[in-house]
Formats: sequence, C-alpha cells, structure tokens
Amino acid sequence: MYAIVDVAGQQFKVEQDKFIYAHRLQANEGDSITFDKVLLIDNEGAIQVGAPTIAGASITAKILKHLSGDTVLVFKKKRRKSYQKLNGHRQKFTKLLIESIIA
Repeated sequence: MYAIVDVAGQQFKVEQDKFIYAHRLQANEGDSITFDKVLLIDNEGAIQVGAPTIAGASITAKILKHLSGDTVLVFKKKRRKSYQKLNGHRQKFTKLLIESIIA
C-alpha cells in the first residue's frame, strides 16, 4: 500500500515504515504529525484518486530529526572583468518516518 501526499508544497510517494526527507517543518523532534492532503492511494491494485484530495484520508508521520543537506556551491564569474563570487548553500530538511496510512 502506498500513497501520494502533499507535504510542505511537495508531493511524495510514501509507504508505511519508510523514511522521507521534506523541507524543514515547524515541529519538535519526536512529535507525530498528520497530513490531510492525500492525492492518491493504491491498496494492492485498488486505486483511489482525489479531486483534488481524498476525503477522510490521512497520513501519520513521526519527526525523527532536523538536519542540513549537502553543501551546494554557486560560482559566478565574468571573464576579463575581475569578477568572481562563490556562495554556498545548505538546505534544511526534516527526516520523517511514515507510521500509518489511513484510507
């Protein structure tokens, strides 16, 4: 059984007892949160598609930890102009454990 759910503006394919990394959520580590924007549920071939969401369906997840992603370097240069700029960026993520899918 899997579901497509909208978490913080992004769509994820989730299964029970699997991990996902979503953009940083405003909750504490160890909290359980519920997502109500379930777009699709596949239960061994029986597919339910929402218009736009499925009424009564929800996903329960537990926040394991907040972490930062890998460093992405952004280098800009204009030749013959003596211009160079180097910036780094680390995206903030939240690691979630999917506890249950309620159809």
